[in-house]
Amino acid sequence: QVQLVESGGGLVQAGGSLRLSCAASGRTFRAFGMGWFRQAPEKEREFVAAISWPEGTTLYADSPKGRFIISGDNAKNTVYLQINSLKPEDTAVYYCAAVEIRTHYYPADAGLYDYWGQGAQVTVSS
Repeated sequence: QVQLVESGGGLVQAGGSLRLSCAASGRTFRAFGMGWFRQAPEKEREFVAAISWPEGTTLYADSPKGRFIISGDNAKNTVYLQINSLKPEDTAVYYCAAVEIRTHYYPADAGLYDYWGQGAQVTVSS
């Protein structure tokens, strides 16, 4: 089993920045992918960004794009999502997810992830 714990959410004014963290513990894999998804009220969960290990390859959704930066610290088993120039429409619960990569990895497919965190609320005020 893998446990994922998000942190760093909160209330932020539009134009501000914040960094979400996702700390993983439990099983380790030789190759794995970690993704960030978000779900706004009354909307479907959407893919934001992902990173795959051991290559460190990153992938971003077409939208939103440019204001989000995903990174990871393998030594700390932690993945980060930096969000800049926050907008009210970024208000959502942000989830991190993890999956062992055996053959192929489709980062944007939420259904392929085996492990999910509890979510971190991000609220952007205008």
